[in-house]
Amino acid sequence: MKGAHRLIIKNDFVKYDFTVKRNITVIQGDSATGKTTLVEMVQDFSDRGIDSGVTIQCDKECDVLSGRNWKAILSSKNDSIIFLDEGNEFVLTDEFAKSIEESDNYYIIVTREGLPNLPYSVDEIYGIRNSGKYGGLKPVYNELYHIYGNRLPSETIHPDIIITEDSNSGFEFFQEISKNTKKNVISAEGKSNIYQILKDGKDENVLVIADGAAFGSEIGRVFAVLKNRKSVFLYLPESFEWLILKSGLIDGNEVKEMLQAPEEYIESSEYFSWERFFTAMLIKFSKGTYLQYAKSKLNKNYLNEKERQKIIVVLGDAIDLE
Repeated sequence: MKGAHRLIIKNDFVKYDFTVKRNITVIQGDSATGKTTLVEMVQDFSDRGIDSGVTIQCDKECDVLSGRNWKAILSSKNDSIIFLDEGNEFVLTDEFAKSIEESDNYYIIVTREGLPNLPYSVDEIYGIRNSGKYGGLKPVYNELYHIYGNRLPSETIHPDIIITEDSNSGFEFFQEISKNTKKNVISAEGKSNIYQILKDGKDENVLVIADGAAFGSEIGRVFAVLKNRKSVFLYLPESFEWLILKSGLIDGNEVKEMLQAPEEYIESSEYFSWERFFTAMLIKFSKGTYLQYAKSKLNKNYLNEKERQKIIVVLGDAIDLE
């Protein structure tokens, strides 16, 4: 499945209206915010159809996955939007992650905890808020809202320490462009290590650069550290490869159109996360050129003055790396 899909789910008392555009959407929030009600409505409609009093408007079939036979049930589902409520412990397993990795379904997962086995985007973590009430039995309209975002200041920051998620091309790039400064660029050797590095760190200006497309499982505990560390900032582009594509170094209308609406190009059965898609696209479009890209080792041509400045421009004025 690919593309953006709008869902309108309602009964006589409540209405949900939102759009999903990635293979994994996570809904978080405290009790009594409507998370479980949403899943129950989808389940009621799946079980009893219009007799449930629920109507679902969507261009894709919607269903709920639960119970000990989840794997057999999932194998029969395709090109559907699948809801999962918190309490299904299988969601935390490697087996579940592997089962949905090549699936052509979209998944909407209700959970209060991070899901470390799944590469989901910070941009696709939502809460539910009530945006208005009406008299009688008219619906209470509910919508989703973003919980997290980039934490960048209104003025330019000058980090003492730059922490990158990986130890490959992205790390090499930021290390090289900062080597003549006093900035200390370190690799976290994986997104799951960023929390501990921040927790153990000193009170210095720290900039974390990580792949927002797959950082969703870590953002909750990282934000908990940030509450007490006002000098720590996050920059979460989709990925380092996205930065390069966004810079315009790889020219062509196809790249520009793709970046405007990635969801129209990313088939969920082929790419478990958008980070993987942008990596594949950069490798494809740069092949045979002087900017031929490899994730494992940075092509030094990206460090030429003209090329690196184009990438730095994408970062914006809020970050000083040189």
